[in-house]
Amino acid sequence: MQEDIENRTVALSVTTSKLSAKSLAAVLGAAYRKIQIVHHKSATRVKHGRQSVKQLMKHGVATSTIPLSGEMRLFDRIARKWHVDYSFHKTGHKKYLLLFKSGQADAITACFSEYTKRYMKRAKDKRVPIREQLRNNDERTRTNPKERERIREATHDER
Repeated sequence: MQEDIENRTVALSVTTSKLSAKSLAAVLGAAYRKIQIVHHKSATRVKHGRQSVKQLMKHGVATSTIPLSGEMRLFDRIARKWHVDYSFHKTGHKKYLLLFKSGQADAITACFSEYTKRYMKRAKDKRVPIREQLRNNDERTRTNPKERERIREATHDER
């Protein structure tokens, strides 16, 4: 009983020259609005989007998992578009477990299909990697003997 009373107690301090009913009503109204704002933020505010596993479990909804290996940033962009609540749990090097609300399974499948399309499109990028460019240049110099002779002559003349 005592604990219940302590939880419901509110302390107000007012500095005024004359405490009238009008000023007391204004102070109590302001306190009531402040309590409502705090209560509204804590009770109805549910986090959406990417969150920690702990926060996802606080929703009280069953969760499902999908193994994911790839780029998390790309998935983040797409998931924001689909308004999905999800979380990542790292299982290994560049390997993650994607946790999401089982009620959002339809949105996750749509999000995942778009993610795979974009991921596969990135894999077919037309830029040639630097190491491959170096290998190609080495092969060209090996097959073209005139360039090798020019290089040797230039170094021989400097001695």
